Amino acid sequence: MVSRTMPRQCISSGSSFEVLAGYSRALVEGDTVYVSGTTGFDYSTMSISDDPIEQTHQAFRNIGNALAEAGATLDDVVRVQYFITDAAYFATLAPVFGHYFAKARPAASALVVGLVDARMKIEIEVTARRASEAPR
Repeated sequence: MVSRTMPRQCISSGSSFEVLAGYSRALVEGDTVYVSGTTGFDYSTMSISDDPIEQTHQAFRNIGNALAEAGATLDDVVRVQYFITDAAYFATLAPVFGHYFAKARPAASALVVGLVDARMKIEIEVTARRASEAPR
């Protein structure tokens, strides 16, 4: 039998879609934080910009909020996956990615995909490791 020393923590953005689809915005298991694919929706207004750059900034704000609730920051991200709907967006969005991950420099993948809502141009998923209180 496996014993968990730390309980699993589920983090919600407040989006009703999380309940409908049965998932959490983020999940904390030990020192690892898994943030679900996150789009550029502004959850306070449930609106989304048509601009892929603004969607990317909003997605990073959403991810940053989930990480903060988990006790982590974007600087703790070790893995990121970008899902974009048009390969032509990559050249424009790559500097935005670099802005947010200048320090963390996580392992990364970028894929061209179809997303579940035609207004969405990007979805970002990250995994982070919370900093340990004691040096390793």
